[in-house]
Amino acid sequence: MIKGIIFDKDGTLFDFNATWGAWTRRMLEAEVGGDPALFDALAEVMGYDPVGERFHPGSVVIASTVSETADHMLQVLKGVDKADLIARMNAAATQVVQVEAAPLVPYFDTLRQTDLALGIATNDAESSALRHLERAGVRQHFDFIAGYDSGHGAKPGPGQMQAFCALTGLDAGVCAMVGDSLHDLDAGRAAGMLTIGVLTGPAPAEELAPQADVVLPTIADIPGWLRGQSLL
Repeated sequence: MIKGIIFDKDGTLFDFNATWGAWTRRMLEAEVGGDPALFDALAEVMGYDPVGERFHPGSVVIASTVSETADHMLQVLKGVDKADLIARMNAAATQVVQVEAAPLVPYFDTLRQTDLALGIATNDAESSALRHLERAGVRQHFDFIAGYDSGHGAKPGPGQMQAFCALTGLDAGVCAMVGDSLHDLDAGRAAGMLTIGVLTGPAPAEELAPQADVVLPTIADIPGWLRGQSLL
């Protein structure tokens, strides 16, 4: 039986492209100061389609920490201070309007009735994650919330998963990791958890399948699948 579920945030609780697509265009425009050639170069290094306002599968942004994303941006933004860039990105990210992959309040209200331990493991900053969960009205449902800067490392390492197990007292074998990227699934597997891929991020099913016990359309499909497998 599954007794705990730890979720990625962006691309899992929130539709990745619907949330970050238009925001990223505005952020890049602000960074390049109206230089179209610099804008195009920055979009390319980030794996971003500014016309469709979408990220390409395999974009460095999908599963990277803000620090790693900044490193790629600095290949183009010469002379920009990394700490200042990260501060601007984190400040802007707290203001983004998140598009829910499924109605989150009723979803987590229902999950809580099953007595599951619930967690968040994101490569976003913890402060951004807390703000986004508060705005969605679901922060109180989670026993554990960790960002890349929470002291447990970042995915694909298993540190956030291990910290979730340590806090809840659960063995990894009775926990599931849910995410939209290989970083999420690799982290879950490294910790010894069941891994569930969802398709609300840019990665297609065929990319996720080798590292997932199952790939589902959205988080809304997870309870039914677990019941069907006699795991809930």
